Amino acid sequence: MTTDTTEPSAAERSAALDALRGDRRRYGDTLFKGTATASGTGILLILAAVATFLTVLSFPAITSPAADLPYGAFWSWVFPYAAGTIWAAGLAMLFAVPVALGVALFITHYAPRRLAVSLGYIIDLLAAVPSVVFGLWGINVLAPMLQPAYVWLNTNFGDVWGLSWLFGGTVSGTGRTILTVALVLAVMVLPIITAVSREVFLQTPRLHEEASLALGATRWEMIRQAVLPFGTPGIVSACMLGLGRALGETMAVAMVLSPGNGFHTLLLTSSNPNSIAANIALQFPEAYGLARNQLIASGLVLFLITLIVNMGARAIVARRSEFSGAN
Repeated sequence: MTTDTTEPSAAERSAALDALRGDRRRYGDTLFKGTATASGTGILLILAAVATFLTVLSFPAITSPAADLPYGAFWSWVFPYAAGTIWAAGLAMLFAVPVALGVALFITHYAPRRLAVSLGYIIDLLAAVPSVVFGLWGINVLAPMLQPAYVWLNTNFGDVWGLSWLFGGTVSGTGRTILTVALVLAVMVLPIITAVSREVFLQTPRLHEEASLALGATRWEMIRQAVLPFGTPGIVSACMLGLGRALGETMAVAMVLSPGNGFHTLLLTSSNPNSIAANIALQFPEAYGLARNQLIASGLVLFLITLIVNMGARAIVARRSEFSGAN
């Protein structure tokens, strides 16, 4: 009886190793695909669960007669809060977006490298500050500091035709107005918009920038011709992330704002429209029965507003999906 002691050839060993590596790669691909699929599905399930929760608990408040509701007829009650939410967030974006884009362009195209790195780090650090800290800063520093400016605006523009709907009325003596809240929210969303826009601007193809400069464009003209068109979808996405933060902000608004009843557009008065999130935070601890259902229903309205805003942003981005910096 003989035993075969022939060693496998180098080619056979190489083939065996290749087969083993291929099995490992296939296993890694399968694991990654499963993890990615589970993550995407999980997000959809969580979103559906939140929507279901809000809808079920909101149903009694939406369908009950106005006489049975603690806060009165639901739609007439929730409208001022919805309008106040959009008004405060819109003002915040009006202040934050130009500054954020300017800072992002300065970091990516104007600042020296060492300064750009330091400034980018500071911007990222600002995004980590808790909202309650912004609220304390707003109520103790910003509001008293701005109150004399509010008096000046009210005195000089309160009776001017076309501006009285913003600066008219009796000016607040504390500075805790919707304008102060908008400025606080602007500072809060500024790092989000800046950070995302900065990364988008850095992805602009270098050839596009160099071609624009080679044709005689100034640096600002190059930014208008190459950087901003390429980064428009990213800018829209950054603005929507910031707007989502502004729409849902709770503690800073609840701490700084001096809320009143109803909605108006005056920026400097002591009675201001409140937001949905801040009103829920203030009223929910003491609410019970249909009052809780009514507050949860207002949360559903805020959820729908955020969903509509993001759907609109996705539609804007999709219109420019055919543009590619690689083409």
